Amino acid sequence: MNKAAYTLDVPEDRFDLLDNLSSRPGPLKVMLVGGTDSGKTTLLTFLANGLIERGLRVAVVDSDVGQKGILPPATISLAFPEGSFSSPSELTGVAHYFIGTTSPGQYAGEMAVGVKRLVDIALESADVVLIDTTGFVEGPGAEMKRLKAELVRPDVTVFLERDNELEGLRKLLSPYGDVVSIRVSPKAREHSREQRREVRREKWRAYFSGSALVEVDLENVSIGGTSLFQGRPLTDEEVELLSSLFGWLVLAGWRGRRYTVVKSDVQSFPRGYDRFALHAIDFERLSNLLVGFIDGNGLCLGVGILKWISFSAKKAQVLTPIPPEEIGRAVELRFGRIRVLETGEELGLLRREEL
Repeated sequence: MNKAAYTLDVPEDRFDLLDNLSSRPGPLKVMLVGGTDSGKTTLLTFLANGLIERGLRVAVVDSDVGQKGILPPATISLAFPEGSFSSPSELTGVAHYFIGTTSPGQYAGEMAVGVKRLVDIALESADVVLIDTTGFVEGPGAEMKRLKAELVRPDVTVFLERDNELEGLRKLLSPYGDVVSIRVSPKAREHSREQRREVRREKWRAYFSGSALVEVDLENVSIGGTSLFQGRPLTDEEVELLSSLFGWLVLAGWRGRRYTVVKSDVQSFPRGYDRFALHAIDFERLSNLLVGFIDGNGLCLGVGILKWISFSAKKAQVLTPIPPEEIGRAVELRFGRIRVLETGEELGLLRREEL
């Protein structure tokens, strides 16, 4: 199921916008902003096809991690369409930046940096860079858009609005480039939460089809996106003390600014402790956790699902479609904040501080 498909049955102001953009000198950076189901991806598809038809080299930066078009999910992706297309899901990404979640409210910095990194790559060869964004436009979402605009400095930011509801955000972003407001098409269709979830399910399933289980030697890569492995390993005495105090099976632990332990509950009783002194991670939270394979340039080679981790052997088993030769280029295994199965079923989101 694709939420957006290319069509010429569009309001006249879209053609005016296309004329506006194609008449500007390049390279041109265009960011699309609008609420959920406002038609951003449909507009991007229309503009990309129109610009390509006019002989311009177009790049697409897909940063709508909640309703990702270009695989893999939970990343920001860059693609260069070679011809007309009906949906961004037809495009193949050439570079990716790992976010690790489909709900990036706590990842405004990573979202802004990721867009900036990929736009810079796109500008090396594109005449026009089209940037799709999430429908997260209020509160932290507005600040996320500001950070992107501040870093990228889009030449034009296009706002899709129904009733001038983005006036405040337009004013917030106006210092960083021209702003254009167009109305949401009356044909724009709202999608239920379950429909959006089904779209994601299809994307996960498509990405992980043909995956294989690989063993990752954690001695050979750094571990990012988590407090695991930070600090010195706990002594046997510290493990025994924490286990007896809290009724845990402590599987691993480290001492830095605070204690960090991976544990499994052996006994069931209320536990109280200072979270600033002790950070306890349930081992089950690591099961089926999305992880990213990061190269030496900080870009994402692809993603995988953490199936098992042995802290004593410092090995991890990860299900991924990435070829072995590509995995060999990874210098970091970065932990995400969504648990998902290769069938596409999402098991839940984690808060940033949980890991």
